[in-house]
Amino acid sequence: MARHSDDDEPLEAGESRRLWRPREVEPWDAAASDDELALGPGPAHAPGRRRAHAHLRGHAHGAGGVVADGRASARTRRILWFVLAPLLLATLGGLVALWPQAGSMPDRLPFLGEGASVLQATAIGPADEASGLAAATLDDGSLVEVVIPPEALAEVGAGDRLQVFDVPEAAGYGSSYVFVDFARELPLGLLAAGFVLAVLLVARWRGLAAIVGLAGAFATIWGFALPAILSGRPALPVALVTASIIMFVVLYVAHGLTARTTTALLGTLIGLALTAALAVVATDGARILGTAGEESRLLLSQTGVDLSDLFICGLVLAGMGVLNDVTITQASAVWELRAVAPAATRRELFARAMRIGRDHIASTVYTIAFAYVGAALPLLMVLSLTDAPLGIQLTTGEVVEEIVRTLVGSVGLVLAIPATTAIAALVVPGPEGAEEPEPEAAARSM
Repeated sequence: MARHSDDDEPLEAGESRRLWRPREVEPWDAAASDDELALGPGPAHAPGRRRAHAHLRGHAHGAGGVVADGRASARTRRILWFVLAPLLLATLGGLVALWPQAGSMPDRLPFLGEGASVLQATAIGPADEASGLAAATLDDGSLVEVVIPPEALAEVGAGDRLQVFDVPEAAGYGSSYVFVDFARELPLGLLAAGFVLAVLLVARWRGLAAIVGLAGAFATIWGFALPAILSGRPALPVALVTASIIMFVVLYVAHGLTARTTTALLGTLIGLALTAALAVVATDGARILGTAGEESRLLLSQTGVDLSDLFICGLVLAGMGVLNDVTITQASAVWELRAVAPAATRRELFARAMRIGRDHIASTVYTIAFAYVGAALPLLMVLSLTDAPLGIQLTTGEVVEEIVRTLVGSVGLVLAIPATTAIAALVVPGPEGAEEPEPEAAARSM
């Protein structure tokens, strides 16, 4: 007899007799009822279907609160909200306590000198390399010459939209109009519109909800987190409150008020707490000052922000997206496994879902690492040109910051996967036809 590996073993003994296999239904067949999904097509008055409907109704709220449509029992939902309510209250309390005070905000940095202004113009032709000037037309129709810096001389051509400063003091360079950058509103707007259209076409209403949640997340960061840190609030509590608010909004807006979403939310919050704790330890142990970037040094000179705390805050906020990804995936995996194996025990569901989770861990760790490699590519190229020993290169401030970001984010998501899977295995409806154990007993069995 052929041996089966652990990965190939059946979900449970007698699987062919106990597995419930629904007919395939197109995802847009929203009109199909739960009974129809389970019973397949056929006239509702057929004797077999009448008996099956009665059977489903009789088991819809059977022993232990098992629900035929995959929803958690009322008792389980009450336990979830009993756990979640204090976290929500703590988040709202933190929002009030850490709200930035206008009087404690640092002075805004000047963008332009006195008498200067920002304009947009359209280049008429390429820049003259000898004089460094390019003819352009301002939006009001005025014909002007724009001073182009050496690094952009070869890039400016006819029809290019330019952002220019009108600086009277620069007239000595041949013109008071100085090139700042290319105007990118139109291409960025088209790219954003293409993104929204693609999300709506593929994900439909759920995609729209995700975009709304994303907009709310950026509004929270811009309107609360950044002013709170600049006004002197401690960066780590601000990061935790910000991440918690964003996860409450994003998950429920995108995925609905369900026990499955609440499970993913609890797993995400656990992952964020673990990431924050590890970030504090790693930042202190690696003696990260947070002064590697030019922007950080500007903040240090202009504000009283603790850059080490700011680095920790960035680690927590950077972990939100990937944690949301893995926790939603794990919660959904447990629910889908229950749908195809209603008689499987919670231990079996946990074991099977963790096999999915291990695959997800491997791919997501690569994602995090490669994302940081792409962002730090210029730095890596500079290091490759330097003849310093590798040990010195890998321990410089800029490189260590990227390494710590990668490792802390990876450890946080790795630990969030078993936590979310365990919660989901406890919350999902119990085995069909068996008395559902108390949550404490189920936890002990795992």
